[in-house]
Amino acid sequence: MNIQTAEYIHSAHSARELLDDGRPEVAFVGRSNVGKSSLLNALLGRQGLAKTSSTPGRTQTINYFLINDSIWFVDLPGYGYAKTSKERRQAWARTVEQYFQHSLPAATVVLLIDAKVAGTPLDAAAWEYLTASGGTPLVVATKADQVSRGRRHQARALLRERVRLPAEVPVLEVSATTGEGIKELRNAIGARLQEPLPRSREHHG
Repeated sequence: MNIQTAEYIHSAHSARELLDDGRPEVAFVGRSNVGKSSLLNALLGRQGLAKTSSTPGRTQTINYFLINDSIWFVDLPGYGYAKTSKERRQAWARTVEQYFQHSLPAATVVLLIDAKVAGTPLDAAAWEYLTASGGTPLVVATKADQVSRGRRHQARALLRERVRLPAEVPVLEVSATTGEGIKELRNAIGARLQEPLPRSREHHG
């Protein structure tokens, strides 16, 4: 996938503000502090386009980036961050759930999991929810540079076990810091976008 242009367009604070113009969507979802914004910037080759922060849970809205004037990259709020009000967490959860109800199975979903943490019950729940909703996420282990080469196999096996990934599902290891795996992830996303749309979204566009 060759990314020529990328620009921030819109933030949705509620389901009413979700976009639907028939363009294909690539949705990025993961636990808070998984490095989602940094990975998006590395993928797009645009430092600072997606706002990063050392504070987990910074992304509180659903953010839309227009790629090559033809594809939406959708940055979803991270899950599992507790240091905010219960009401705010519930509102985020409702908006994200409504996004998936609206967009699956047509959207390509990229499920980000911290390679060093190697999966949590929340990641397992996200995988189960997404696959039950008709999606087959691309699974990406972020921050791969923080896992030594000698521990990679063990960490990957632990991630698979904790998230309960089927054997046939690949895990792409990437690092926004070193650039490892970024090209491969672009190619994997591009391949998904070439697949036929499910019938539920064929009438758009």
